[in-house]
Amino acid sequence: MSPEQRRRCMQANKSKNTSIEVLLGRALWHRGLRYRKHEKTVPGHPDFCFKGKKVAVFCDGEFWHGRNWEQNKHRIHSHQEFWCDKIERNQRRDAEVNQLLRREGWQVLRFWETDIRKHLDSCVQMVEAALNGAKLPVNYQIDDYS
Repeated sequence: MSPEQRRRCMQANKSKNTSIEVLLGRALWHRGLRYRKHEKTVPGHPDFCFKGKKVAVFCDGEFWHGRNWEQNKHRIHSHQEFWCDKIERNQRRDAEVNQLLRREGWQVLRFWETDIRKHLDSCVQMVEAALNGAKLPVNYQIDDYS
């Protein structure tokens, strides 16, 4: 890709109302779960926020948040230093937000993009479980709940 083509591609990436957010949001709404989106008063501005129950839900893209980062970071060939720094900063920020929210008594759920696409019902069930008071482990995997 030329630099101009790459710039246009990267500009097209959205940070709000992504396809996975829309997919999960519709499924939650269909189940009768009412939420706030990108709540500015909650640290990290969760994609879906249930303030009364103190449940924060984040939808993370594999590239931007570094899924299987140690194996995949070597696949970046152009501007490797920039992208590695950026994704590692995102991971540190995610960890800080998780820690801050948990200290404030929030239950934090983070779903990978692929998990939302492939296991939407499991993701919704996990949100429902959290809203009903179930304490999910810090490092859960969707496959454990499918």
